[in-house]
Amino acid sequence: MRKQFHIHTMRTVKSPSDPSVTTYFIWVNMRDLPAGIPADVNPRKPNMKTMTAQKLLDAVSGTDPYFDIYNRGIVILAKSVKLDTATGMVDLDLGDDTSRYGILDGGHTYKAIMDRRDTIPSDVDKFVKLEVFVGQNLDAAALADARNTSVQVSDIALFNLEDRFDFIKKAIADQPYGGNIAYKDNDSGKTTPVSELLKLMYAFNIDRFRDALSVPTASYTGKAVVFKDYRKEWDDHHTEDGSNPSEDNIYLQLSRVLPTLVALYERIQEDMPDKFTAYRHKAGLQNGDFGDIRGVEKRNGRARTLFTRTPIDYDVSAGYVMPVFGAFRALLSKGKDGHGLEWTFDPLKMWDTVGMALVQNTFDTAADPGAAGKTKTLWQSNYRIVEGEKTRKLLERLMGERR
Repeated sequence: MRKQFHIHTMRTVKSPSDPSVTTYFIWVNMRDLPAGIPADVNPRKPNMKTMTAQKLLDAVSGTDPYFDIYNRGIVILAKSVKLDTATGMVDLDLGDDTSRYGILDGGHTYKAIMDRRDTIPSDVDKFVKLEVFVGQNLDAAALADARNTSVQVSDIALFNLEDRFDFIKKAIADQPYGGNIAYKDNDSGKTTPVSELLKLMYAFNIDRFRDALSVPTASYTGKAVVFKDYRKEWDDHHTEDGSNPSEDNIYLQLSRVLPTLVALYERIQEDMPDKFTAYRHKAGLQNGDFGDIRGVEKRNGRARTLFTRTPIDYDVSAGYVMPVFGAFRALLSKGKDGHGLEWTFDPLKMWDTVGMALVQNTFDTAADPGAAGKTKTLWQSNYRIVEGEKTRKLLERLMGERR
């Protein structure tokens, strides 16, 4: 998809932290802003019924010409940007993948302009700022999460007010961390936001991520994407009166194994240093200090596990933990009725068997937590390690039954 339109001014800046990323700051007259720019990459749908949205609509149609000064503008992720300096026309290439390219933030601003620009007084010119990112390796999920954090938290709080986390609360009510989960903004005394539980369930969403080919990297990179998936599942699968999730809701099914998911995640947090040392010793390598790895900090018992807040010696980035944790999705399957979930083998016992191989593969693949958490091939190869051991155990079981 390409959009060509006349602009007023453009400035180009290369990122000092990553020269492969270029940001184009473009000021465009609202009347020239093209319609039909996709917004699928934005985790939030514009709600124009709020007071804030009404103020936006009024700001577009009003007589004040300083919209581009007071408004943050629109953030767009694009494949390329080209300017014809002779005509002042920009060619914005948005590619064919609307999950990667389009409006990342500022969806309400864009909708307000589209809805009200025809009412702008004829003697007034109003401008809006576009901030367009172009980069081959830009992570849309991470960018969307960073740009939408404040409102996304409020969205989660709203879901709590509507009792749409009740089945999660019940699933962990008897767990030691049951009272530590924050379901609303500024939840005093709570140590862990509910978004962390949603990430664990998202990583095991076997309806969406059925095998090694598709991987749930957003469980590391973006809580906004995770919440969007949770909300969509609720919208698609709930009881007739809208008060509860239906049995087809994968998150309802996953809530029933949530205590196991939490136990597995924390077990990986606790054991990863020992698994790292074990694989290096087995390979005959010098035992380097685990705490020297980027994204790992030695805290000598002052670090804490994510949910139970158990003291541990190393604070390990989730970028390393999640690709290992997500690999155990290979052990989860639908029950015979298509609703319940079943473990082919106990994931905690499987961790004892394949944990060292998973840790070795993770640190041999990426020495940076950001790269580890976002590298699709790492998630895939870790999944296949667990899948391979599962297959071996199934064959072993089958041979035993035949004897």
